[in-house]
Amino acid sequence: MTHSANIEGGLRERKRAATRAAITAVARSLTAQGGLNGYTVEEVCERSGISRRTFFNYFPSKEDAIIGHVDDELPAEIFEDFIRGGAGSPSGEISSTLFRDLVALTLRMSERMSSSEEETRQLIGVIQKEPQLMLRIIGASEAREAEFSRMLSAREGVPPDHPVVRMAVVLLGTIARKTSAAYFSEGNTRPYKEMLLENVGAARTLFSLPFDLSPSTSPEGPQ
Repeated sequence: MTHSANIEGGLRERKRAATRAAITAVARSLTAQGGLNGYTVEEVCERSGISRRTFFNYFPSKEDAIIGHVDDELPAEIFEDFIRGGAGSPSGEISSTLFRDLVALTLRMSERMSSSEEETRQLIGVIQKEPQLMLRIIGASEAREAEFSRMLSAREGVPPDHPVVRMAVVLLGTIARKTSAAYFSEGNTRPYKEMLLENVGAARTLFSLPFDLSPSTSPEGPQ
């Protein structure tokens, strides 16, 4: 593929991502105003400046438009530096910088969240108004975690079901979700980065504590 073709492909994908994001923003806004049944796909199309056919090229339903697309949550450009960070480690071995780079990656992703904070708060309000969307959220989260696992395995040169990959996805994902819930809670004034690093530090402290499950150890101590 030529350099000009690469540029053209990149521009085309950025345009598609911008269109997806615009559709999602409109769908969330309309749902926040009138609920899921308070508007039609045609209204989303009119406000987004697209045709009905274009809408369904991007999303199969209003519900999917509200949740958004996994590629917009995990854009390739954010992960390029992260994936390169594992280049110095032998394939099949977990790199020594993995945890540090994962935290840095999470903070970079939080910067995107901060730039669209109003949209995030709007999504929270939408879910509160239409709790049935939670099932869609769960499905979307599973898709994001699967994509994240594939990215981690590519960086480290290990299978996607490698134990460290699985735990990295579960633990960092849980920490990020818990931090986000606290950050967006009513009355919070603390910055997201501070809260995230505090939770990461607490997890590191927990896992640095002595760990011995040998038969000679009991809850009352060594016999």
